[in-house]
Amino acid sequence: MLGASAALSTPVRVGLVGAGRIGTSHATLLARHVPGAELVAVADPRPGAAEGLAAELGCRSLSDPAALFADPRVEAVVITASSTAHADLIVAAAAARKAVFCEKPMGLTVDEIDRAVAAAAAAGVPLQVGFNRRFSADFAGAHRLVVDGAVGTPQLMRSLTRDPGLADPGGVPPWTIFLQTLIHDFDTLLWLNPGAEPCTVYATADALVAPTYRDAGLLDTAVVVITFDNGAIAVAEASFSAAYGYDVRGEVFGSHGMVAMGDGARSSLVHSTSAGRHIETVRGDVELFRDAYIAEFVEFTDAVREKRPPAVTGQDARRALVLALASIESVRAGAPVPVEKVDPR
Repeated sequence: MLGASAALSTPVRVGLVGAGRIGTSHATLLARHVPGAELVAVADPRPGAAEGLAAELGCRSLSDPAALFADPRVEAVVITASSTAHADLIVAAAAARKAVFCEKPMGLTVDEIDRAVAAAAAAGVPLQVGFNRRFSADFAGAHRLVVDGAVGTPQLMRSLTRDPGLADPGGVPPWTIFLQTLIHDFDTLLWLNPGAEPCTVYATADALVAPTYRDAGLLDTAVVVITFDNGAIAVAEASFSAAYGYDVRGEVFGSHGMVAMGDGARSSLVHSTSAGRHIETVRGDVELFRDAYIAEFVEFTDAVREKRPPAVTGQDARRALVLALASIESVRAGAPVPVEKVDPR
């Protein structure tokens, strides 16, 4: 039997499902930058999708996620497949007694998330969701200040995500801006206002970036106002047209002060000329949140090894999704909606 020190030095054997853009990034980080992980397999049913990535990273490639779940060497699974498959993949992985890390959103309905959470609980395996901002140094520092009371009671809050463009407006499913993009902001606002519960949501959205796709259901610009039971008022904002780079910021203004995080700068270098001041900005999420992605995988592998719940759970995914669904309902109604209207608990 391994002693404590030997057990801690044994990496968690991880399999990844979904070799797309974010899956490729996550697989690379797991294989090369997370000491507590050993990437042993990549699975993707799309022809050729897993083979090249697996060859580059020195692990097995599989075309069927079920084969990965059945592999006794795999202790934990990272799910980066299409969001529509997340809940089913979590249930299947949990049934195989694999710990699960799932990218956001963990499901597209409350019922999907409840089913996935119940499967993980029944199997007794950790289930972590990929809300990476919680692991970014500036956001994590802000959270500590709020918890410690350094800003007092939160009164005004803000979180925004501005993506640097739409490569293919026709390929964006309806309501993506709430379910895929603002889902991060909803989690951030809930996390930065601990102990408070959202009461109402008022959302407005339009197709300002690609207006010709409005009738197809694409909304590319949105603002959401959330009221909380401790009096705080929060604003979440998103756009798919930040020509200057990938822009993620947050702010908590409270009774004792304020904390702000995120500026999108690639470094502290500022180039000043007669034309003004110039700052290099980050161009995408993989670049901006590289360290946060690594940190969340360290948390995941530690939770697997220590047999404990991770810091970000399925219930966190549920709370964020409820706000996303309330936002969709508010846009449809053209009015504020109570949060419990879309939460069947």
